[in-house]
Amino acid sequence: MDEDSARAGYDEVPRVELTAAAAALLRRLHEAHGPLMFHQSGGCCDGSAPMCYPEGEFRTGGSDVLLAELDVAGVEAPVTFWMSRSQYEVWAHTRLIVDVVEGRGSGFSLEAPEGVRFLIRSRVVGAE
Repeated sequence: MDEDSARAGYDEVPRVELTAAAAALLRRLHEAHGPLMFHQSGGCCDGSAPMCYPEGEFRTGGSDVLLAELDVAGVEAPVTFWMSRSQYEVWAHTRLIVDVVEGRGSGFSLEAPEGVRFLIRSRVVGAE
């Protein structure tokens, strides 16, 4: 599936949304680190959580799908949300909701020092 196919219907049903808590954390992270991006690889453990990086720090390529360019109030550039193509094939029929929970995940995601971690909640598209 190419990126255009992956984005088909994207404008009708948002593929990725942010909770208010996630948007607030992104504003703080943006102030400290500049433009941001997410990548979700679908690996085990913390690999299944969305990781937040400075924009461009995580290299994306043909094995990744751009799911969203998230507008966050107070952040001038959209926050891109990428997912590995293999993970996207599993989650293609879901709406992803980026939330924040207390606790520290492992990995290199920017929120780790904050004592919180991003988490994905999901809903099957059309089941709401």
